Amino acid sequence: MLLSIRKLSFSRVVLVGFLAAVAAFMLVPIVFLFNNAFKPLNELFLFPPTIFVKHPTMRNFEQLLLHTSAGLVPATRYLFNSVLVSAVSTVSVILVSTMAGYVLAKHRFHFKTAIMAFILIALMFAPETVAIPRYLVVSSLGLKNTYLAHILPFIASPVAVFLMKQFIDQIPDSLLEAAKLDGAGDLYIFSRIVIPLTAPAVATVTIITFQAVYLDVETSTLYTTKETMKTLAFYVTSLTTNVPGVAAASMAAAVGLLMFLPNLILFLLFQRKMIETMLHSGVK
Repeated sequence: MLLSIRKLSFSRVVLVGFLAAVAAFMLVPIVFLFNNAFKPLNELFLFPPTIFVKHPTMRNFEQLLLHTSAGLVPATRYLFNSVLVSAVSTVSVILVSTMAGYVLAKHRFHFKTAIMAFILIALMFAPETVAIPRYLVVSSLGLKNTYLAHILPFIASPVAVFLMKQFIDQIPDSLLEAAKLDGAGDLYIFSRIVIPLTAPAVATVTIITFQAVYLDVETSTLYTTKETMKTLAFYVTSLTTNVPGVAAASMAAAVGLLMFLPNLILFLLFQRKMIETMLHSGVK
Protein backbone atom coordinates (compact mmCIF):
# COMPACT_ATOMS: atom_id res chain seq x y z
CA MET A 1 0.00 0.00 0.00
CA LEU A 2 2.93 2.34 0.77
CA LEU A 3 4.34 1.63 -2.69
CA SER A 4 1.03 2.53 -4.33
CA ILE A 5 0.90 5.79 -2.37
CA ARG A 6 4.45 6.65 -3.41
CA LYS A 7 3.57 6.04 -7.07
CA LEU A 8 0.92 8.75 -6.96
CA SER A 9 1.97 11.79 -8.91
CA PHE A 10 1.90 15.26 -7.40
CA SER A 11 -0.91 16.37 -9.72
CA ARG A 12 -3.07 13.40 -8.67
CA VAL A 13 -2.47 14.14 -4.99
CA VAL A 14 -3.50 17.76 -5.58
CA LEU A 15 -6.62 16.61 -7.49
CA VAL A 16 -7.64 14.17 -4.73
CA GLY A 17 -7.08 16.82 -2.09
CA PHE A 18 -9.13 19.38 -4.05
CA LEU A 19 -12.02 16.94 -4.57
CA ALA A 20 -11.95 15.98 -0.89
CA ALA A 21 -12.14 19.66 0.06
CA VAL A 22 -15.07 20.19 -2.32
CA ALA A 23 -16.86 17.13 -0.89
CA ALA A 24 -16.36 18.39 2.67
CA PHE A 25 -17.67 21.82 1.67
CA MET A 26 -20.77 20.28 0.09
CA LEU A 27 -21.45 18.32 3.28
CA VAL A 28 -21.62 21.50 5.37
CA PRO A 29 -25.34 22.25 4.63
CA ILE A 30 -26.32 18.67 5.50
CA VAL A 31 -24.34 18.75 8.74
CA PHE A 32 -25.85 22.14 9.57
CA LEU A 33 -29.38 20.87 8.92
CA PHE A 34 -28.94 17.88 11.24
CA ASN A 35 -27.40 20.00 14.00
CA ASN A 36 -29.92 22.80 13.58
CA ALA A 37 -32.82 20.45 14.35
CA PHE A 38 -31.41 19.74 17.82
CA LYS A 39 -30.39 23.28 18.79
CA PRO A 40 -32.11 25.05 21.70
CA LEU A 41 -33.62 28.48 21.06
CA ASN A 42 -30.59 30.40 22.32
CA GLU A 43 -28.36 28.63 19.78
CA LEU A 44 -30.85 29.02 16.92
CA PHE A 45 -30.63 32.81 17.19
CA LEU A 46 -26.87 33.08 17.65
CA PHE A 47 -25.05 35.53 15.39
CA PRO A 48 -22.94 34.55 13.63
CA PRO A 49 -24.70 31.18 13.40
CA THR A 50 -22.82 28.04 14.40
CA ILE A 51 -22.73 24.79 12.44
CA PHE A 52 -22.46 22.34 15.33
CA VAL A 53 -24.88 22.18 18.24
CA LYS A 54 -23.36 22.65 21.70
CA HIS A 55 -26.28 21.54 23.90
CA PRO A 56 -28.48 19.16 21.86
CA THR A 57 -32.13 18.89 22.84
CA MET A 58 -35.31 17.21 21.64
CA ARG A 59 -37.39 20.26 22.59
CA ASN A 60 -37.94 21.28 18.96
CA PHE A 61 -39.57 17.95 18.13
CA GLU A 62 -41.61 18.05 21.34
CA GLN A 63 -43.00 21.46 20.43
CA LEU A 64 -43.84 20.22 16.94
CA LEU A 65 -45.77 17.23 18.30
CA LEU A 66 -47.58 19.38 20.89
CA HIS A 67 -48.57 21.94 18.27
CA THR A 68 -49.91 19.37 15.81
CA SER A 69 -51.71 17.36 18.48
CA ALA A 70 -53.51 20.50 19.63
CA GLY A 71 -54.76 21.25 16.11
CA LEU A 72 -57.73 19.85 14.25
CA VAL A 73 -55.49 17.79 11.96
CA PRO A 74 -52.59 15.85 13.53
CA ALA A 75 -49.16 15.72 11.93
CA THR A 76 -49.59 12.01 11.25
CA ARG A 77 -52.39 12.85 8.79
CA TYR A 78 -50.14 15.18 6.80
CA LEU A 79 -47.38 12.57 6.87
CA PHE A 80 -49.75 9.81 5.74
CA ASN A 81 -50.96 11.93 2.82
CA SER A 82 -47.39 12.70 1.76
CA VAL A 83 -46.25 9.08 1.94
CA LEU A 84 -49.32 7.76 0.10
CA VAL A 85 -49.24 10.38 -2.64
CA SER A 86 -45.46 10.11 -3.12
CA ALA A 87 -45.51 6.29 -3.29
CA VAL A 88 -48.45 6.02 -5.70
CA SER A 89 -47.19 8.86 -7.90
CA THR A 90 -43.69 7.40 -8.11
CA VAL A 91 -44.92 3.92 -9.05
CA SER A 92 -47.35 5.38 -11.60
CA VAL A 93 -44.68 7.56 -13.21
CA ILE A 94 -42.29 4.60 -13.45
CA LEU A 95 -44.90 2.39 -15.15
CA VAL A 96 -46.15 5.06 -17.56
CA SER A 97 -42.72 6.43 -18.49
CA THR A 98 -41.17 2.98 -18.94
CA MET A 99 -44.00 1.74 -21.17
CA ALA A 100 -44.00 4.97 -23.18
CA GLY A 101 -40.22 4.89 -23.51
CA TYR A 102 -40.29 1.25 -24.68
CA VAL A 103 -42.91 1.97 -27.34
CA LEU A 104 -41.16 5.12 -28.56
CA ALA A 105 -37.76 3.41 -28.66
CA LYS A 106 -38.54 -0.04 -30.09
CA HIS A 107 -41.83 0.22 -32.01
CA ARG A 108 -42.76 1.85 -35.29
CA PHE A 109 -46.10 3.63 -35.67
CA HIS A 110 -47.62 6.71 -37.23
CA PHE A 111 -46.90 10.14 -35.73
CA LYS A 112 -44.02 8.74 -33.66
CA THR A 113 -41.78 11.67 -34.62
CA ALA A 114 -44.52 14.19 -33.83
CA ILE A 115 -45.17 12.66 -30.40
CA MET A 116 -41.47 12.74 -29.56
CA ALA A 117 -41.34 16.36 -30.71
CA PHE A 118 -44.21 17.26 -28.37
CA ILE A 119 -42.38 15.58 -25.48
CA LEU A 120 -39.25 17.60 -26.22
CA ILE A 121 -41.30 20.80 -26.41
CA ALA A 122 -42.91 19.96 -23.06
CA LEU A 123 -39.44 19.85 -21.49
CA MET A 124 -39.04 23.56 -22.19
CA PHE A 125 -42.11 24.65 -20.22
CA ALA A 126 -41.62 25.85 -16.64
CA PRO A 127 -44.03 24.35 -14.08
CA GLU A 128 -45.64 27.75 -13.50
CA THR A 129 -46.76 27.99 -17.13
CA VAL A 130 -48.92 24.86 -16.89
CA ALA A 131 -50.45 25.60 -13.46
CA ILE A 132 -53.68 27.03 -14.90
CA PRO A 133 -54.22 24.23 -17.50
CA ARG A 134 -53.60 21.63 -14.79
CA TYR A 135 -56.11 23.30 -12.50
CA LEU A 136 -58.72 23.39 -15.28
CA VAL A 137 -58.20 19.69 -16.02
CA VAL A 138 -58.39 18.63 -12.37
CA SER A 139 -61.42 20.83 -11.75
CA SER A 140 -63.30 19.71 -14.88
CA LEU A 141 -62.75 16.06 -13.95
CA GLY A 142 -64.18 16.67 -10.49
CA LEU A 143 -61.02 15.51 -8.72
CA LYS A 144 -60.64 18.39 -6.25
CA ASN A 145 -60.17 17.29 -2.62
CA THR A 146 -59.17 13.78 -3.70
CA TYR A 147 -55.88 11.91 -3.76
CA LEU A 148 -56.04 11.78 -7.56
CA ALA A 149 -55.73 15.57 -7.58
CA HIS A 150 -52.28 15.10 -6.02
CA ILE A 151 -51.27 12.19 -8.24
CA LEU A 152 -52.63 12.99 -11.71
CA PRO A 153 -50.52 16.13 -12.44
CA PHE A 154 -47.31 14.13 -11.95
CA ILE A 155 -48.13 11.03 -14.01
CA ALA A 156 -47.43 12.74 -17.35
CA SER A 157 -43.72 13.40 -16.83
CA PRO A 158 -41.87 14.44 -20.02
CA VAL A 159 -38.51 14.21 -18.23
CA ALA A 160 -39.13 10.61 -17.15
CA VAL A 161 -40.38 9.55 -20.60
CA PHE A 162 -37.41 11.17 -22.35
CA LEU A 163 -34.92 9.59 -19.94
CA MET A 164 -36.44 6.12 -20.27
CA LYS A 165 -36.63 6.40 -24.06
CA GLN A 166 -32.98 7.40 -24.32
CA PHE A 167 -31.93 4.54 -22.04
CA ILE A 168 -34.05 1.89 -23.80
CA ASP A 169 -32.60 3.03 -27.14
CA GLN A 170 -29.31 1.48 -26.03
CA ILE A 171 -30.80 -2.01 -25.63
CA PRO A 172 -29.72 -4.03 -28.71
CA ASP A 173 -32.56 -4.73 -31.14
CA SER A 174 -31.06 -8.17 -31.75
CA LEU A 175 -31.77 -9.12 -28.13
CA LEU A 176 -35.45 -8.24 -28.44
CA GLU A 177 -35.73 -9.92 -31.85
CA ALA A 178 -34.22 -13.11 -30.44
CA ALA A 179 -36.84 -13.09 -27.69
CA LYS A 180 -39.60 -12.63 -30.27
CA LEU A 181 -38.26 -15.56 -32.29
CA ASP A 182 -38.53 -17.69 -29.15
CA GLY A 183 -42.21 -16.79 -28.94
CA ALA A 184 -42.04 -14.02 -26.35
CA GLY A 185 -44.71 -11.34 -26.50
CA ASP A 186 -44.40 -7.63 -25.81
CA LEU A 187 -45.53 -8.02 -22.20
CA TYR A 188 -42.92 -10.72 -21.52
CA ILE A 189 -40.17 -8.72 -23.24
CA PHE A 190 -41.14 -5.58 -21.34
CA SER A 191 -41.31 -7.20 -17.90
CA ARG A 192 -38.45 -9.73 -18.17
CA ILE A 193 -35.94 -7.95 -20.43
CA VAL A 194 -36.58 -4.22 -20.65
CA ILE A 195 -37.35 -3.53 -16.98
CA PRO A 196 -34.26 -5.36 -15.58
CA LEU A 197 -31.96 -3.71 -18.13
CA THR A 198 -33.33 -0.26 -17.36
CA ALA A 199 -32.96 -0.56 -13.57
CA PRO A 200 -30.49 2.40 -13.36
CA ALA A 201 -32.89 4.66 -15.25
CA VAL A 202 -35.81 3.47 -13.11
CA ALA A 203 -33.81 4.35 -9.99
CA THR A 204 -33.10 7.83 -11.37
CA VAL A 205 -36.77 8.41 -12.21
CA THR A 206 -37.68 7.20 -8.73
CA ILE A 207 -35.42 9.76 -7.05
CA ILE A 208 -36.51 12.65 -9.28
CA THR A 209 -40.23 11.88 -9.00
CA PHE A 210 -40.26 11.20 -5.27
CA GLN A 211 -38.41 14.41 -4.53
CA ALA A 212 -40.74 16.46 -6.75
CA VAL A 213 -43.92 14.96 -5.25
CA TYR A 214 -42.79 14.88 -1.62
CA LEU A 215 -41.74 18.54 -1.66
CA ASP A 216 -44.64 19.77 -3.80
CA VAL A 217 -46.91 22.46 -2.35
CA GLU A 218 -48.87 23.44 -5.46
CA THR A 219 -51.32 20.52 -5.38
CA SER A 220 -52.32 21.14 -1.76
CA THR A 221 -52.67 24.86 -2.42
CA LEU A 222 -54.66 24.75 -5.66
CA TYR A 223 -56.55 21.47 -5.73
CA THR A 224 -57.58 20.87 -2.11
CA THR A 225 -59.57 22.94 0.36
CA LYS A 226 -59.98 20.27 3.03
CA GLU A 227 -57.18 20.33 5.58
CA THR A 228 -57.27 16.53 5.88
CA MET A 229 -56.23 16.20 2.22
CA LYS A 230 -53.15 18.40 2.40
CA THR A 231 -49.58 17.11 2.58
CA LEU A 232 -46.69 17.56 4.97
CA ALA A 233 -44.90 19.96 2.59
CA PHE A 234 -47.88 22.34 2.70
CA TYR A 235 -47.97 22.15 6.47
CA VAL A 236 -44.27 22.99 6.66
CA THR A 237 -44.64 26.07 4.44
CA SER A 238 -47.62 27.35 6.43
CA LEU A 239 -45.99 26.63 9.80
CA THR A 240 -44.01 29.85 10.10
CA THR A 241 -47.00 32.02 9.14
CA ASN A 242 -49.53 30.32 11.43
CA VAL A 243 -47.32 29.99 14.52
CA PRO A 244 -46.45 33.29 16.23
CA GLY A 245 -43.25 34.06 18.12
CA VAL A 246 -39.96 32.22 18.28
CA ALA A 247 -41.64 28.81 18.54
CA ALA A 248 -42.00 28.81 14.75
CA ALA A 249 -38.20 28.81 14.35
CA SER A 250 -37.69 25.76 16.57
CA MET A 251 -40.48 23.78 14.90
CA ALA A 252 -39.26 24.78 11.45
CA ALA A 253 -35.80 23.44 12.34
CA ALA A 254 -37.28 20.08 13.38
CA VAL A 255 -39.61 19.85 10.41
CA GLY A 256 -36.81 20.73 8.00
CA LEU A 257 -34.93 17.62 9.06
CA LEU A 258 -38.06 15.47 8.73
CA MET A 259 -38.59 16.74 5.18
CA PHE A 260 -34.98 16.15 4.22
CA LEU A 261 -34.48 12.64 5.61
CA PRO A 262 -36.68 10.66 3.14
CA ASN A 263 -34.94 12.25 0.17
CA LEU A 264 -31.50 11.55 1.66
CA ILE A 265 -32.34 7.91 2.40
CA LEU A 266 -33.77 7.37 -1.09
CA PHE A 267 -30.73 8.94 -2.72
CA LEU A 268 -28.31 6.83 -0.68
CA LEU A 269 -30.19 3.67 -1.68
CA PHE A 270 -30.19 4.42 -5.42
CA GLN A 271 -27.10 6.60 -5.90
CA ARG A 272 -25.09 3.89 -7.69
CA LYS A 273 -27.92 3.22 -10.13
CA MET A 274 -28.28 6.95 -10.75
CA ILE A 275 -24.57 7.27 -11.55
CA GLU A 276 -24.87 4.33 -13.96
CA THR A 277 -27.70 6.16 -15.72
CA MET A 278 -25.58 9.25 -16.23
CA LEU A 279 -22.68 7.15 -17.52
CA HIS A 280 -24.82 5.17 -19.98
CA SER A 281 -26.63 8.32 -21.15
CA GLY A 282 -23.32 9.72 -22.32
CA VAL A 283 -22.27 6.60 -24.21
CA LYS A 284 -23.64 6.36 -27.74
